[in-house]
Amino acid sequence: MSQLDELKVKYTADLEAIGESVDADLLHAVAKGLGPSIYNRDSATVAGSDQKELDTVKNSFLIKKLGVSESEDLDGAIQAVIDKYGRSKPTKYRVVVYYLLTKHFGKESVYA
Repeated sequence: MSQLDELKVKYTADLEAIGESVDADLLHAVAKGLGPSIYNRDSATVAGSDQKELDTVKNSFLIKKLGVSESEDLDGAIQAVIDKYGRSKPTKYRVVVYYLLTKHFGKESVYA
């Protein structure tokens, strides 16, 4: 099993633990879209309480990658995803957060 496949098993388990049905193709596309950053411990996770980190998610992912308008409640959506993932969960995988945000905004077509 490749390292990517091993990570996808972890991501799928996290998503299923919060009651999400997993679109394996979308999950794979999000993971591949993040490139080698998913293999680095620091860049592979999102610090849900670090505003600088959350601003990066908003600006680099939601606005630049997904093309979501700044007029939408981006901060609220990010907080909703962090809440759903579990604030007390110490490891929040970036792939899972991005996957949930992609689904939240209905932007799956970005990865088609």
